[in-house]
Amino acid sequence: MKLHELHPAEGSTTAQKRLGRGTGSGLGKTSGKGHKGAKARSGGGKRPGFEGGQMPLYRRVPKRGFTNVFGTEYAEVNVERLEIFNDGDTVTVPMLLEAGIIKKTLDGVKILGNGDLTKKLTVQAQKFTAGAKEKIEAVGGKAEVI
Repeated sequence: MKLHELHPAEGSTTAQKRLGRGTGSGLGKTSGKGHKGAKARSGGGKRPGFEGGQMPLYRRVPKRGFTNVFGTEYAEVNVERLEIFNDGDTVTVPMLLEAGIIKKTLDGVKILGNGDLTKKLTVQAQKFTAGAKEKIEAVGGKAEVI
């Protein structure tokens, strides 16, 4: 096969409609838009969500809650997930990302106290719960707030 022999598969392409090119074309005069009305006009038609003048669904449904633009969201990690690291390691946020424990750092990392820890680790994170700090220090590790 050569470059000049390439062509699309039979029936996969159709000719473009040539609108407004005389009555003989079948799409002359009104160009397939009929007579008058919103759809016949430039930019015509109804907007998405329009229900013929009835109060649209997006306005009938009650609004709930709000988003606090000043709120902080932490990537949460339980103490039991830190077991994958070697004894004596310093666990940092990039190490947690690399290990796949967290997907994004968001506004920081918070260590939660669920599960048990058996290895002596130095954990560096933005926040610790009291239980998590207790469990890390119970095995001789350190909880460092960065």
